[in-house]
Amino acid sequence: MLAYLRARGFKTFIVSGGGIQFMRPISENNYGIPPEQVVGSSAVAEFQIKDGKPVVVRQPKVDFINDKAGKPVGIYEHIGRRPILAFGNADADMQMIEYTMAGEGRRLGLFVHHTDADREYAYDRDSHVGVLDKAHDQADANGWIIVSMEDDWKSIFPER
Repeated sequence: MLAYLRARGFKTFIVSGGGIQFMRPISENNYGIPPEQVVGSSAVAEFQIKDGKPVVVRQPKVDFINDKAGKPVGIYEHIGRRPILAFGNADADMQMIEYTMAGEGRRLGLFVHHTDADREYAYDRDSHVGVLDKAHDQADANGWIIVSMEDDWKSIFPER
């Protein structure tokens, strides 16, 4: 999907509740998304001079949680414009998709429902991670699309 969108002139971003310092080093190699197009949770950082060299040092204090209602704020602060497409996979993505869909013009809000334990993972309403419950219930009323990995994807990982 990311390659398809980029081939048609879209700029793609990752908006994750995970730590930005973790996501940025893997995003380009794994998803073709450069580090400056990753929005994530962050720790406080501080400029220091160490051994005569200027460095930025991560502090043991949370700066921003880019999850749930934090995702639209992270998009606003980091990207500076409302998306026209947003894909999520859990209730923690609802606010990001609500924010996207509230913009003017044509919009797409989509949830990937992880339903294929054989080819990837399966998690749902009662999972310990990736709960897709409220968003699943509210999808029709809000015009969100739910895509089932098991039913709708011919392949999940590219053949290597």
